[in-house]
Amino acid sequence: MDLIARRGGVLVFVEVKARATAAAADASLDSYRLRRVAVAAERLAPRYMREGDDLRIDAIFIVPRRLPRHVPNVWQG
Repeated sequence: MDLIARRGGVLVFVEVKARATAAAADASLDSYRLRRVAVAAERLAPRYMREGDDLRIDAIFIVPRRLPRHVPNVWQG
């Protein structure tokens, strides 16, 4: 878990992956790692959630010489 952010009533846990290539970035967040992020978010959520909040897990992929790619709601578990 790299970032925890809030916008209005949405609490977002963000996993950031920096890799040398776009293919390596895409492969860096497989189902096993994504489950680990979801478990961490589940454990941290009570600390940050407010009544009525929605929870979301996003990913940001960083590759040299490209703009960061934001993928909202990567976990639908």
